[in-house]
Amino acid sequence: MSAGCYSGILLYLCGMSDQLKYDRRGVSANKSEVHAAIQHLDKGLFPNAFCKILPDIVGQDDQYCNIMHADTAGTKTSLAYLYWRETGDLSVWDGIAQDAIVMNLDDMACVGCVDQIVLSSTIGRNKNLIPGEVITALIRATSNFVEQMAEYGVHIHLAGGETADVGDIVRTVDVGYTAFARLRRDELIVNQIQAGDVIVGWSSSGQATYETSYNGGMGSNGLTSARHDVLERRYAREFPDSYDPNTPEEVIYVGSRTLTETIVAEGHSLPVGKLILSPTRTYLPPLQRLLRTSRKAIHGMIHCTGGAQTKVLKFVRDKRIIKDNLFPTPPLFELIRKESGTSWREMYQVFNMGHRLEIYLPESEAGAAIEAAKAFGIDARIIGRVEEASGETVELHAPHEVFEYR
Repeated sequence: MSAGCYSGILLYLCGMSDQLKYDRRGVSANKSEVHAAIQHLDKGLFPNAFCKILPDIVGQDDQYCNIMHADTAGTKTSLAYLYWRETGDLSVWDGIAQDAIVMNLDDMACVGCVDQIVLSSTIGRNKNLIPGEVITALIRATSNFVEQMAEYGVHIHLAGGETADVGDIVRTVDVGYTAFARLRRDELIVNQIQAGDVIVGWSSSGQATYETSYNGGMGSNGLTSARHDVLERRYAREFPDSYDPNTPEEVIYVGSRTLTETIVAEGHSLPVGKLILSPTRTYLPPLQRLLRTSRKAIHGMIHCTGGAQTKVLKFVRDKRIIKDNLFPTPPLFELIRKESGTSWREMYQVFNMGHRLEIYLPESEAGAAIEAAKAFGIDARIIGRVEEASGETVELHAPHEVFEYR
């Protein structure tokens, strides 16, 4: 057998092993079952838009449209629960509120909606484990985020919400938000990614001017893997409420790290737990700046959440997306990779690996996209380009090898 064939078999088996591990933990990297379940649903006025676009049901004006989005912080709440229980630090819940909010708002921003947004929360808790002080922290954090965004010209209106005690179905707490906005149709950005476009990536790590501390780059995807692969076994014994008891023991907390041990990331020292709990960065302030001057130049925007660096495949036809100038891999993802043994190929499908927003536009307009991010302390660069092709492909040039996704 040739060395090439042998390497290919190892890569295939490694991928199968990673996927099996995700499945056994009750999660999916690509949410294939969810996509299959909703494939028959109406895709709205513009099927290729990053968010579903509805007619203007509210104003009954054909020049406008409605946008509605719902999302949660996912299993990141389990990690926050662990950290809070071990340290008593309530501030970690601030990040959880931001996670769930940003997973809505930055998706909506990808269709050009960056202002005048209505927001409502849905929090389900196990009252036996999550006291009122945690709910208070989540609600206070929501208000603080809204006030902070208002300082940058992003107006979010709180519409209340629902907080329910549902201990029979929620082990700790589930934090979600629903967002709604009304937007002029001529302000929409609908993905029309073209051959010849360049891809400007905005970094997910570092510290933006509107952030109070270093951000490791984590969003709200891949947290089940990160939690169990990085943290040591004792968390299963001490905090059995933090995971599903139906999960096989051999994939529960199999790492070597503790939540409070210090790690150095790009010159910043912080606990492992807080590094992984880095709040999902919002790009709303720099996006609002960019859209004021360059809205019409943008051919598409992709929020690299579920599917990570392969997310764009859902929004192109007969295009080859070449990403050959990626950011250096942030220390957080190096840590997860080292602890988990996950293949690099799989890492790029689960984690953003350094940038969580992609802007597709002509090369002549790339400077404006880069400067908009850098004005807020966010690193940005041209990370790739688009070519015509037969079918849809992402060609990703990682530091270690080149991967192709279809």
